[in-house]
Amino acid sequence: MEDSKEIKDSKHLISNIQSQYPRLSKGQKLIAQYILKNYDKVAFMTACKLGETVGVSESTVVRFANALGYSGYPKLQSALQELIKNKLTTVQRVDMAHEYSDDSTILNKVLKSDIDNIRGTLEEVDEIAFEEASNKLLNARKIYILGMRSSFVVAQYLGFYLDIILDSVHIIRMDMGDAFEQIVRISEDDVVVAISFPRYSKKSYQVVKYAKEKGAHVISLTDSLFAPVASIADNTLLVKSSMASFVDSLVPAFSVANALVISVGMKEKEDIKQHFDDLEQIWTKYSVYE
Repeated sequence: MEDSKEIKDSKHLISNIQSQYPRLSKGQKLIAQYILKNYDKVAFMTACKLGETVGVSESTVVRFANALGYSGYPKLQSALQELIKNKLTTVQRVDMAHEYSDDSTILNKVLKSDIDNIRGTLEEVDEIAFEEASNKLLNARKIYILGMRSSFVVAQYLGFYLDIILDSVHIIRMDMGDAFEQIVRISEDDVVVAISFPRYSKKSYQVVKYAKEKGAHVISLTDSLFAPVASIADNTLLVKSSMASFVDSLVPAFSVANALVISVGMKEKEDIKQHFDDLEQIWTKYSVYE
């Protein structure tokens, strides 16, 4: 797929610009020089803004992206964002949010960004990987769900609903002892779902690497093929997550987690109906709900 190739190639973007430099036009060389010095800024510039800053036309910017092998400037911009998003500090992210001038603008931009992220996720997620992940969850001896820092809320959501459907679902919690102690009995019959978004937790990668070495099947729910957990996962479900400010959107991650739960649930339809029937009787008996 062209998009996957462009994502992978972004890892070598800087060296690619350097190697292509001698063959670029005069205007394209100006763009290249500016990007090499300011790629963190260019990652959030429109083609028009980059052209104005460098002193070339917008069409020259587009041709520059094409010369590097990208189908358009947005793909080049995405590649630049892939390079920097895990390196930005929270303070730098706050400084990026200069377009959020008032509450109305914030509400509008954030919701539109979430919509775009879900749409992008739908276009990019690997349906075969999703199907395999669903089947692996269904047949696992035990499921371990890992998400650290802000990713923990997605892990908790996924674990809560999978636990209703399946037996032996364990959410790895940082307040329940060391993470390694919680997965020490993991085996090749087990599955780990690793949820990881920038800034990527080093501990998450270490725990997943240990699980992989023990033979467990690893499903990663993350935003990039460059994410550390993706490099060792058996199935990677890519979730679009553009950087709007100091808070990363987890909305698409919840959507994919929701889809996984429903996919597994539909394969266990009859068992679920009985389980919910039992739960309804308990809820009624103990007045759980109004």
